[in-house]
Amino acid sequence: MSQLKCDFKVVGPVQTNCYFLSNTDTRECVIVDPGEEAGNIADFIEKKELKPVAILLTHGHFDHIGAVDEIRNRYGIKVYAAAAEKETLENPDINLSSQFGSGYTVKADEFLNDGQEIELLGEKVRCLLTPGHTKGGMCYYFTGSGILFSGDTLFQQSVGRTDFPGGSMGEIVRSIREKLFVLPDYVRVYTGHGMMTNIKDEKMLNPFAVE
Repeated sequence: MSQLKCDFKVVGPVQTNCYFLSNTDTRECVIVDPGEEAGNIADFIEKKELKPVAILLTHGHFDHIGAVDEIRNRYGIKVYAAAAEKETLENPDINLSSQFGSGYTVKADEFLNDGQEIELLGEKVRCLLTPGHTKGGMCYYFTGSGILFSGDTLFQQSVGRTDFPGGSMGEIVRSIREKLFVLPDYVRVYTGHGMMTNIKDEKMLNPFAVE
C-alpha cells in the first residue's frame, strides 16, 4: 500500500511552511502554500523527483501565495482554495501584499466549499472551512493518512492572528473547536508557521482553544 510522505521548506520573510505531500509509489505531490522562493521550491521538487499535481492554499495572505503563479505555470497544475477566500486572494489590501512591497493577487482554478471532498494522491481530502484568521481560511484533512494542513488557523499551543481584515477571535476559536477538535486525536497537524503538532496535544494544551 502506498504511503504519503510530508516534507517542507521554510520560505519567505515571515518563515512560512511550504509543504510537499507526496505519494511514495507514484511520486505525485501536492504543494501546500507556496509562499515565496519559487526557485527554491522548484529545486526541491526536482531534487526529490516529485511530480506536482495540485496546489492547495490554506488562505490568501501574501506570505502563503507569493510563488503560486510561477509554480502553477511551471508545472501546469491547478490551484485550489476556499470559495469564501476569493476576495482575499484577489485584493492586495486584504491579502496584505500591498503593505509589504508591491501588491499582487492570485486567482484560484478550483473553489472549494465547507465539507467538500476531493481526491488527491489516491486519498480523499476533506475541505474544512475555518474562518477566523481570514474570512475563507480552509484546512485540508487527508482522511486515510490522518494528516491535516491547518494553515494559520491552528498552531502548536496557539492560534493565528485575528487583527487582519476579516479576522475574528471568536470565529477562529469556534472553527478550531467545531471543525478540528472533533477529528481523531492521532491526526498530525502541519501548521502554516512553526512546529507541527497533533489534535490530542492541542485539545489538552492549547490555551486559546481549550474550554
